[in-house]
Amino acid sequence: MSPELSQMRHIALTVFQAGVDRADPFRAVQVALHSHPAAEHHLQIIAVGKAAMRMTQAALSRIPAPLGVIVVTNYENAGELSGARVFAAGHPVPDENGVMAADAVCDALQKAQGNILALISGGGSALLPAPVPGITLADKQAVNSSLLSSGADIETMNLVRQNISRLKGGGFLRLAAPAQVRALILSDVVSDDLRAIASGPTASPLGNRMQARAALEELEIWGDMPPSVRDHLSQPDDMQPNLIAENDIIGSNQISLDAMAAQVPDARVLATPLTGDVRDAAAQIIQFANGPGAYLFGGETTVRITGQGKGGRNQELALRVAMLAEQAGWDNWVYLQGGTDGRDGPTDAAGGVVDAGTLDRARTNGIDPNAILVKNDSYHLLSATGDLLITGATGTNVADLGVLIRW
Repeated sequence: MSPELSQMRHIALTVFQAGVDRADPFRAVQVALHSHPAAEHHLQIIAVGKAAMRMTQAALSRIPAPLGVIVVTNYENAGELSGARVFAAGHPVPDENGVMAADAVCDALQKAQGNILALISGGGSALLPAPVPGITLADKQAVNSSLLSSGADIETMNLVRQNISRLKGGGFLRLAAPAQVRALILSDVVSDDLRAIASGPTASPLGNRMQARAALEELEIWGDMPPSVRDHLSQPDDMQPNLIAENDIIGSNQISLDAMAAQVPDARVLATPLTGDVRDAAAQIIQFANGPGAYLFGGETTVRITGQGKGGRNQELALRVAMLAEQAGWDNWVYLQGGTDGRDGPTDAAGGVVDAGTLDRARTNGIDPNAILVKNDSYHLLSATGDLLITGATGTNVADLGVLIRW
């Protein structure tokens, strides 16, 4: 690898890290509580999501004696926290520990003697599986797996999850009433739609059961749903009171993208987030980066899984960009694509850092990039070429960020 390429890869990593750092949950919560202090007495703290630990630590630094503290996060980010009940649970597929955590949260909300400070971050949907009566955890796991494999976008996934859950789609408000709920939210949804972040525990639902069923039918997976889920989503909707929380977004994909742009003042930033299938996103990237310079991207794509390989949306997007760049005849370039939470799909990688030599390195190792894509096996190609982006769990999550440099 040439010194120039090594330098460009380093710059891409530095710019990406600036975006991750800007989403630091500890700093974001401290700033929010400094500008708008929370009442220190008669307050229950409930934190859920991949950033729950750091958000709670920040809250406790300013609220020394809450009535109680519950933290629910994924296994990679869990740890001991004095004065708090910490639950580690499964993500992206819900598990029994998540059910225990959800029961504890439901109980705390129903028994709340004071107001609630909710600390919400990405991942909260899978971490708090609280299925409605008649639906089991196994049923919810089956739904989640089908949605992930179908290439459903995050809004569709949350629409379905909300309609089979006690906590999602405003569940915090329904269970805690008449207590007041204030939520500090680290958004992993590119639109910052409060109803979609962690499936909207402090917001109104995305839609009703009929709309959830229609979405599953459009994805052609309605028949794959467990009978209990099909039965529930075929029933008339319950009438819910109009409950309102004080919701405050304290970090987001756009805020992190702005922080990246500040590192490279001459960079061009794609105005619209990268969403939808990685095939289309890769083509959009190649079209946008039409000459020398730095290009920045935010968003969250999807992958339709057809193979049994290992990878994630960011790794596959990076590989597809490398293949299109080769077809376009690009010479000197590097492209980094990563998830801000440090985990892309069911792997230990955040994404990939590819360059003009990636595909040659793969072929030298006897790996056919086209066959890799058919198998959804981008992890193994990028591992063989030394192009995996490994950051470890970051303790935050504001969707995905990308950096492309051409020279």
